[in-house]
This record gives sequence, structure tokens and C-alpha cells, in this order.
Amino acid sequence: AVVSTQSTGEREKMLSMQGASTMDPDVASTIIQKVWKGYSQRNKTLKLREKELIFIGMQASSDLPSNHKDSPTNKLARREEERVMIQSQHEREYHDALVSIKEKIREAEGPDIKENMQDQIRQWFIETRDASGKFPEYPSDDEGGSAAIFKTKEGVELEEGNGEGSKKKGKKGKKKKGEKKEKKKKGKKKGKGDGGG
Repeated sequence: AVVSTQSTGEREKMLSMQGASTMDPDVASTIIQKVWKGYSQRNKTLKLREKELIFIGMQASSDLPSNHKDSPTNKLARREEERVMIQSQHEREYHDALVSIKEKIREAEGPDIKENMQDQIRQWFIETRDASGKFPEYPSDDEGGSAAIFKTKEGVELEEGNGEGSKKKGKKGKKKKGEKKEKKKKGKKKGKGDGGG
């Protein structure tokens, strides 16, 4: 009877002091349901987003430890190491090939080149002897040695080539002009003979 005599306002004060809720149980359950559904949906959405990012390769899987051998970062590191090893191997092969090619050329063409150079030097001595009447002295190392012989020989050949080439062109040109005049004379004679007969 005491409880019934108290007003609802007083009862709410007493319950709030004791820590009890003054809210209607239906409203309270609705609020709790909203909060729980929002929380669970946010968790589901985050998990779906992580799965999608893992699927497209933008994020590492949280299931695998970061040092797992199939993780993308470890795969990338292994590929880089392999690439560096392959590059260094190819560079070694390249330098070895350069050395072996030089040696092969020296063995195959070296004697021929040496013989050609000796022939050219002999030819220079003979040509100089014929031109001056005595054998020339071999150029010293300060003058360039045998390289000086090849330089002077090339310079002389170029000068001789230019002089002979211009003389030949002049002679050829004169012959062509003479041949053209002869052809014209023959053509006129044929024309006159054909028209008269």
C-alpha cells in the first residue's frame, strides 16, 4: 500500500538513485538492437573490404604472418635478388666474351695484319729509295716510328690519287667530245646519202 501511494515521479527518483533505468523496456530494447546491428554490420563491411583488397592484391593477407614466404613483399624481394644475380652473370659473360673475341681476332687475323704492315713498310723503303736514290732512315719513336711511315704513305697516295684522277677525267672528257663530233659527222653523211638516193 505504501508503494501505491507514492507517485510515479517519486518512484522514478528512487530508481534513478538506485541506478535503475526509467526508460520503457520496449524503447530500450530497440536502442540496444540498433547499436548492436550497426556494430556488427560495420565489422562485416570491414572484413569484406579487407577480403576485396587482398583479392585485388592491394593489401597483404592478415591471416599470413608478415614474413611468410608467399607474401608479395617477399616475392618482390626474391625477384629483385634473382634479377641482380642474372644481370651480374650476364655482365661477366659479356666481359669474358670480349676478351675471348679479342684473342680470337689476334690469333686469326694478327699474322695477316702483321704481314700486311711489313709489306707496306718494305714498299715505303723501296719507293723512297727509287725516288731519292738511297734508303731512308727509319723514323724514330719521337717522330712516331712506323706510324709515321703509314701517315706519310697515306698522304702521298691521296695526293697522287687526286692528281691522277683529275688528269684522267680531263683526258676522258676530251675523248668524249671528239667522239661526239665524229658521230655527228657520220650522222650528217648518212642523212645526205639517204636523201639523195
